[in-house]
Amino acid sequence: MAVGAIRSNKLRSTLTLLGIAVGVFSIIGVMTAMGVLQNAIESGLSELGANTFQIQKYPTGMFRGPGWWRKYRNRKDITYQQGRQLEERLTKARFVGLESWSGGKVVAFGKERTNPNVGVVGENVDGFPTNNWNIEFGRAFSRQEVASAENVAVLGKAVVDKLLPYGGRIVGEYIRVSGIRFKVIGTIEDKGAILGGNNGNFVAIPITTHLNYFGKDRSINIMVQATSEDTYDATLEQARAIMRVIRQVPPGAEDDFEFFSNESLISTFNDFTFMIKIGTLAIAAIALIAAGVGIMNIMLVSVTERTREIGIRKALGATKTNVLSQFLTESVVFSQIGGVIGIVTGSMLGNIVAVLMKAPFVYPWNNEIEILTTPLMNFTALQMNIVALIFCSLIGIIFGVYPAWKASNLDPIEALRFE
Repeated sequence: MAVGAIRSNKLRSTLTLLGIAVGVFSIIGVMTAMGVLQNAIESGLSELGANTFQIQKYPTGMFRGPGWWRKYRNRKDITYQQGRQLEERLTKARFVGLESWSGGKVVAFGKERTNPNVGVVGENVDGFPTNNWNIEFGRAFSRQEVASAENVAVLGKAVVDKLLPYGGRIVGEYIRVSGIRFKVIGTIEDKGAILGGNNGNFVAIPITTHLNYFGKDRSINIMVQATSEDTYDATLEQARAIMRVIRQVPPGAEDDFEFFSNESLISTFNDFTFMIKIGTLAIAAIALIAAGVGIMNIMLVSVTERTREIGIRKALGATKTNVLSQFLTESVVFSQIGGVIGIVTGSMLGNIVAVLMKAPFVYPWNNEIEILTTPLMNFTALQMNIVALIFCSLIGIIFGVYPAWKASNLDPIEALRFE
């Protein structure tokens, strides 16, 4: 009977359902999109290896406002010599990688040229495991090649694809990076794209070679991998203490260097999206209240139009409870249909973001989505959808009570006289 009542007034019902659908769509769509981005950070943005943190001059600038770096620009650079000292003193670490970046380079091989957007990264031997790089063909450079600043290079997958558009083998060949000749000794396996980007668009060379060719007056990054998850915190604290001594930070003064890890990136992302989530929830709540008012309106009109029907039912023995439950059911069905439409379209929107950004999908039955940064607000996508449907039912009940009560209290004799 509830579905029949909806079908009998298609336009009016569609407009009412649309209000509920928009409210639920706002919540599910945005939260699914946030879940997609969270998955991208946890899987695609895991730039460092497991149990690894990075020490750098600046905090990560991702999701920060313009000019954020001004506070930190007067810090002294982290030098290669300081990195070597830490490497020698840090006893709890498995690997200590030293890294120096420069960008906007052109790589040439025969007649092929890349765009001037290739990064050149100087690494020591431990830079490969701390960056979670696996060799696909050839080998990484050796400690002797780093010590003697040899002109050898290991290429990222994107650079290989640009230099070998028709396939082939490049290991053992010579390339030119900004006009400087390097022998290719290996290639790195593709790790996939980061939020639609391309993290294989680089050439790795020994850090000593990098400093010789591209300037020694630059701050390096230090990547430290703990022996296990259990020793991670102890390794980080030991690294902090040693770095403070090396950089002569006075007791009580704050660190003049920053720690970066996969976990800190996720935390920064959550802080950035917190207000977006709050705003979305507020807008969705307003939309759902407006939709509830629409449901109340259509149910009041329905009671007026079906006064004779109500009178006949009550004359045949229907009680107040029967009539009340009938109209409440119609109200809840309105809300549930609108909620299902909102869930389906919202999930589709969120995963369209995943397609555009080449990020992992958020499936509507198992992925965890963090609504707010509290344990009580962490739901799987299925739980979030169920909560949305329950909330829609509450909207239907709250705004359907008065029309249903009005219908149940109609006098059957007066109702039968109604024209």
